[in-house]
Amino acid sequence: MPTDNNLSQGNAGERAAVKDLGKDLDSCVADVETNRCHEVSEDSGHGYGDRATRDIGILELVSVGWSICNSWVGVLSTIAFVVNQGGPPTLLYGLPLIFIMYGCIVCSLGELASVYPSAGGQYHWTSILAPNSWGRVLSYSCGLINIFAWISIAAGVGIIIPQILTAPIIHYNPAYAPKTWHIFLIYQAGSAACLLHNIFALRRSMWFFNLIFGLSVATFFVATVTCLARAPSFQTHLSVWVTFVNRTGWESDGVVFLTGILSPGYMYAGLDGAIHLAEESKNPTTAVPRALLSTWIVGFLTSFVVAIACMYSAQDFDKVASTPTGFPIFELFRQAMRSDAASTVMLVIMLLAGFAALAGCQQTASRLTWAFARDRGLFGSSKLSHMDEKWLVPVWALCANAAVIFIIGCVYLGSSTAFNAFIGTGLILQLITFAFPAALLLLRRRLAQYLPESRKFKVPAVIGWIANAGTVGFTIIVTIFWCLPTVFPVAPSNMSKFAYLNILKD
Repeated sequence: MPTDNNLSQGNAGERAAVKDLGKDLDSCVADVETNRCHEVSEDSGHGYGDRATRDIGILELVSVGWSICNSWVGVLSTIAFVVNQGGPPTLLYGLPLIFIMYGCIVCSLGELASVYPSAGGQYHWTSILAPNSWGRVLSYSCGLINIFAWISIAAGVGIIIPQILTAPIIHYNPAYAPKTWHIFLIYQAGSAACLLHNIFALRRSMWFFNLIFGLSVATFFVATVTCLARAPSFQTHLSVWVTFVNRTGWESDGVVFLTGILSPGYMYAGLDGAIHLAEESKNPTTAVPRALLSTWIVGFLTSFVVAIACMYSAQDFDKVASTPTGFPIFELFRQAMRSDAASTVMLVIMLLAGFAALAGCQQTASRLTWAFARDRGLFGSSKLSHMDEKWLVPVWALCANAAVIFIIGCVYLGSSTAFNAFIGTGLILQLITFAFPAALLLLRRRLAQYLPESRKFKVPAVIGWIANAGTVGFTIIVTIFWCLPTVFPVAPSNMSKFAYLNILKD
């Protein structure tokens, strides 16, 4: 069995390519014998003096990861997208397909996380696996793409908060028409509140994510049972499982289905959240893979069950998609539960979940920015890589990300179409970062030099090959189809995926 010293000698070329970024890779490569990540000494000379405090247990890590994805809420929030993109069959057959494809991703990321637990995640693994001549370019590209992906996801979560707040107001007061600046101010207020939480209260309030995890699962059961028990009538089996609705203008139903599974794809938006908290986890080599697995499994089970319940109990899909409240899930619950009060209570719970998701996104994005700056990959790295000694969080990284999210919100004032186009890239960019290390593992033939046999999370060799290849193949396919316009012929107003949802208007 190779030793850590053998790894250092065997990877001398690969390490040299990344050392220019200032990273002491020896400090983060796993010890093969113990399969634990080395601590970085404060006098390493590579800017690693500011280290994170390892105080996040496995439950907190799972809860943060779940709070970011909140799979069943994410799927139902984008349900309007599939109404004309195949209808219920796209959603119900798309969910298992996405589950299988993301299973490949979870296996690929989980194995690497169990060997190289790092806040840098994908770009760090890319730097280790890439050939000498491409290491620096690939790792830097992966890191930047991942940062932009997380900022995009955070902005996308942030805009859901004003939608939730204004939906019941519009319903109870139809004369109210929210102005663009109303949405803008609520968006910025929510982002600012989560920023303050992440700076001043995070270390004392990790229990909040545990609460949201439990509340989300409990709400899932309530929503499922209530929809089925209160629905005045049910859709037929044929309309739910067979009838394919194509109102897009595309002639090929296959194209419509592949573009429509974007909605099921949001079941796992922000899946890698736990990865970037590895350096704050007490036992990252086992905790991170478990967090990924739990989010993957629980996310699918809750999403699939509640989707079936909602597809059967919804009374009018067209009204759900075109609801004047701007939040389709509210109209769906109203139709199924036959109660405005119950639907409003569901929105209140989702509002809490929305704040938790946004706080989790900011937390995760800041750790990625902090790690990338620690490797001197950003302007102002000396500030961005600083870990505040009092609050034990990367304050500068948090503020920098918040500033970018603020600017993106200003774009919404000018054009919601441009804003929607930006936040619509988050899921695709995230998938691209997953494909980087998966492709390089294939290139390296999954050798024990890179994936030690003693790693804590290990899948059979054949499954590993399939998972890595599946991750790359899935990313290529959906990147092509999820970038296609949802309506044909194409017009400026329908170029953005999210413009079609009709949930944000100029």
